[in-house]
Amino acid sequence: MKLEYKPDWEKTRQHYLAWWQHEYFGRCGLWVTAPADRTNTEKPPPPPPESLQRWTDLDYLSALNDYAWRHTYYGGEAFPVWHGGYPGHTAIPTFLGCPIHLDEQTGWWEPILKEEKWDISSLRLEETNAWWQFTLKLLTRSVSDCQGKAFPSIGAFGGSGDCLAALRGTEPLLYDLCDCPERVKEAEKILMDIWIKVYSVFYELVAPVSDGGSTCWFPLWAPGKFYASQCDFSCMISPSLFEEIFLPAIEQQLNFLDYAIYHVDGTGAFRHVPALCALPGLQAIQILPGTGQGSPLKYLDVLKYVQAHGKNLHLTLAAEEVKVALEHLSGRGLFLATSCRSEEEAKRLLKECEKWSQDRG
Repeated sequence: MKLEYKPDWEKTRQHYLAWWQHEYFGRCGLWVTAPADRTNTEKPPPPPPESLQRWTDLDYLSALNDYAWRHTYYGGEAFPVWHGGYPGHTAIPTFLGCPIHLDEQTGWWEPILKEEKWDISSLRLEETNAWWQFTLKLLTRSVSDCQGKAFPSIGAFGGSGDCLAALRGTEPLLYDLCDCPERVKEAEKILMDIWIKVYSVFYELVAPVSDGGSTCWFPLWAPGKFYASQCDFSCMISPSLFEEIFLPAIEQQLNFLDYAIYHVDGTGAFRHVPALCALPGLQAIQILPGTGQGSPLKYLDVLKYVQAHGKNLHLTLAAEEVKVALEHLSGRGLFLATSCRSEEEAKRLLKECEKWSQDRG
């Protein structure tokens, strides 16, 4: 398959196949982008005047994605992706009826399970839901725009714990873990059943133009059903609660997917890394310390723990940190995401990465 803005995609595809199999292909995986040399003084398309239009005007979103592709150099394992942004409007909470408020940058939900003895079985994924219908139109548009140019993102539509926190409210859900943990656990199973139905519909739409695989909000490609699993809510709970209440739904998700990476977001979630490393259906783990917590390289003990337990490791770093990372970590199964100020700098980093990488097992 050829991509207009990723001429070396076939080589990149082979690197992804090797990386997911935890094989070493001469260096670590490296997603590096930069402003393309072919850029000129063209300005990006002006955003619509209203926030709602910013996220729903498909002509604007098409123009914005096209502009990004034409003005970006995609080096290493980087490739162009079509997406409409991820403020939460194309996610399971909105599909189940949560009102969403959108501004120019993001969005937030209003909880709807407000009763003390809430019952999630009363919620239904209705095909007539306006946001569900919009998401189908958005994905259909992305597939049309991507032909021969890019891959469509299947989206960001929810994770274990986080969907329920949106429907119930974060603080009430924390109390529920003490007052009715079995109800929470059962709700997680119901929500994961819904998640799998949603993924199946979306995957059928995007797969024909995704070269036998898929990508999502997380910048990776895999040769099959791929998604980034997460439970950001877990930052606030103990390992025992995470493993008892939320891990079963995550395992259900992993059993459905062909390839998965777990998004460990925030140092508060680092306590769950041992349990995640024990999951046989999980190929990779991202370590992301969170805002104000410094570089992932501050937490080498966690990073080395992931590698020592045979999982692929994903880090987002500044370009100047790549060499440091490769001095401490094995290039086997390692994936680094970064950006450079110029195409020349990005190409130089790729060459140097081959020299710095070592297969330490």
